[in-house]
Amino acid sequence: MHTGVGDIAFTHGVTERFLRYVAIDTQSDPASPTCPSTAKQKTLGALLAQELRDLGLSDAHLDAHGYVYATLPATTDKPNVPAICFCSHMDTSPDCSGEGVKPQIVKNYQGGDIVLPADSSQVIRFAEHPALAQQIGHDIITADGTTLLGADNKAGIAEIMDAVAFLLAHPQIKHGTLKILFTPDEEIGRGVDKVDLEKLGADFAYTMDGETAGNIEDETFSADGAVVTITGVSAHPGFAKGKIEHAIKIAAAIVERLPKDACSPETTEGRDGFLHPIGIAGALEQATLSFIVRDFTEEGLQEKEALLQRIVDEVMRAYPRSTATIEIKQQYRNMKQVLDRHPELVANAREAIGRAGLTPVTTSIRGGTDGSRLSFMGLPCPNIFAGEHAFHSRLEWVSRQDMEAAVRTIVHLAMIFEERA
Repeated sequence: MHTGVGDIAFTHGVTERFLRYVAIDTQSDPASPTCPSTAKQKTLGALLAQELRDLGLSDAHLDAHGYVYATLPATTDKPNVPAICFCSHMDTSPDCSGEGVKPQIVKNYQGGDIVLPADSSQVIRFAEHPALAQQIGHDIITADGTTLLGADNKAGIAEIMDAVAFLLAHPQIKHGTLKILFTPDEEIGRGVDKVDLEKLGADFAYTMDGETAGNIEDETFSADGAVVTITGVSAHPGFAKGKIEHAIKIAAAIVERLPKDACSPETTEGRDGFLHPIGIAGALEQATLSFIVRDFTEEGLQEKEALLQRIVDEVMRAYPRSTATIEIKQQYRNMKQVLDRHPELVANAREAIGRAGLTPVTTSIRGGTDGSRLSFMGLPCPNIFAGEHAFHSRLEWVSRQDMEAAVRTIVHLAMIFEERA
């Protein structure tokens, strides 16, 4: 290991922690107005706060909004080492059940498909998951095929917790003050709505919420939400000829006019954005369509929102007595705008990944993290791999060895900030 770790072996309990955390259902709920959106997220939060206190972090606590805060004191005498926060989110996606997760471990994976035991129709196919080619000899953790696994983002939580335990067990390793933050509701875009940055007291942060081992992500989508509200014309269906303008049918006509071969998640990759319907609700007189809008640039967002407006205007010409309004809400922005002003954050992470035995790769996220909003709130925050794959689905998986590499990365990153202070 690098100077400062010496001959100390990294002995990991990250898998045991991970298996303990995924057993707790923490699915968030976009329809709930509360923070956290589901009370069950606090169950994991309370467990994590207690485990941190048991490790010796006396200030660890779960607040009323479901956030966990803790401080690992510095072991260096240097006065100018920045306080670094490591952050992961506790909730799992509303897209797939997280209740009653039953993980399995495929030890010493040798290639091929992985059939999930409780539902043989759920198969992690080698041909469809190219990352499996880099997992030969690894221990692969999956769910049983009836739920998601929860590696997004309980892998990140387990990695941070294991790194804290390692550093506490080896106080001779020099590092500055480390801040721990576990958030609720990231999956529904509210992960930092109630975070107290003054209380957190960090100078910079890293989310542990990325995919492939070795990746450091310094760019996300910029994101808006759009809601189209349609007010139609109602009448008794028995006497409705020439009277009804059906809000549901108007909504369906809008969806039907969306591009078929472009501008959708199923037709884009790389740096292409999309306009994606995520919900439809209503009755004869009123209906709503909910969209998410994603692009890496502000101009791209505006183009897609203008496209939606044109489609709505065109459809509404056939319904002269009905109305439609579009409400756009900003969700988050591309964190690269902030991170480019702090190049040392990515440089230090790349160095740490290399010291952990991996090849660092700087890349972009076709999505967002808590780090997107934290960066614009004054806490610059790239995203480091956690090893999670096929998230938001019953085919989700993570490698034990990748989680262990993430633990080593956190430890080395803490050391690098101290060395370079």
